[in-house]
Amino acid sequence: MTHGAPIEKFSPAWWLPGGHSQTLYRKFSPTDSVRQQRERVELEDGDFIDLDWCADAPIGAEASEVTVFILHGLCGCSSSSYVLSLQALLSQYNVSSVVMNFRGCSGEVNKKAKAYHSGVSEDVDEVFSKLSDKYPTKNFVCVGYSLGANVLLKWLGEIKQHSRISKVAAVSTPFSLSYCSKAMLSGLSQFYGKYFVWRLVSDLQSKIDFFRSNNSRDELDLLQNLGDLTSIRTIWEFDDLVTAPLNGFAHAEDYYNQCSSKKFLSNIQTETLLIQSSNDPLIPQESIPNTETLQSNVHLHLDSAGGHVGFIAGNRDKWLEHQLMRYLVG
Repeated sequence: MTHGAPIEKFSPAWWLPGGHSQTLYRKFSPTDSVRQQRERVELEDGDFIDLDWCADAPIGAEASEVTVFILHGLCGCSSSSYVLSLQALLSQYNVSSVVMNFRGCSGEVNKKAKAYHSGVSEDVDEVFSKLSDKYPTKNFVCVGYSLGANVLLKWLGEIKQHSRISKVAAVSTPFSLSYCSKAMLSGLSQFYGKYFVWRLVSDLQSKIDFFRSNNSRDELDLLQNLGDLTSIRTIWEFDDLVTAPLNGFAHAEDYYNQCSSKKFLSNIQTETLLIQSSNDPLIPQESIPNTETLQSNVHLHLDSAGGHVGFIAGNRDKWLEHQLMRYLVG
């Protein structure tokens, strides 16, 4: 089902018929080889965020007139397979692209106790403002995946539009965070939840060790005051015990309610494409917005297959990447 979206119907590879196979193939298949060049953005709170430009296309001040700004998903980074696949295709057409690694996702521990979460639109706002100020002649289009898609849509709903952004695309968005968190409590989907929890708790412990070895007492205290985290088994528990208190939310449900992008869609004035799959193992059907509630500038492509950030039509087809490139840069 497509709500006014200029996008082709997706037909999954015959050997990847289900949502889990699509999702896992994207995660574990060989990645494209892409050269990247890093640019660090210093934040007002004393922390930093790293951007990675595709060095196989013009970068920075020499970038193409329309540059693709990319946000990755939970436990992802600029080296995630879906990011590299898009950057590789864009570079073939000399289209510039730059990925924002959320705090703590660029391979270096960030300086603050707070990390990133599904509603951290203030970081996107600051980074994009600095990026657009530094390169005043460039215009941008944006694409977000999963968590990054939720952050992107929330940010756009908050600012309504940005004069330097002409189009955006959001892939496999967890529009209702509470539904999506609960979906990972049962069935095969709980294995994804366990993986995310393992990664998140491991990263948190690494940060605690880093702050302890660097005598960052104030930041260390913030993390140690969270209490014993070894008992965390689910995403909901992590968000309740870590994400919420570190970011000023009362509890997990408060965080989910304030940060779910579904409530921000009606404020978006930018031309927007939403790409979703009804067999996504992480995003239940009830979280996907009804097409009748969408503004005329927001187009929903809801396919019956595709999994979570999968959409693998064949070994070399790159259906998702071609649709994004065609929609965003023509």
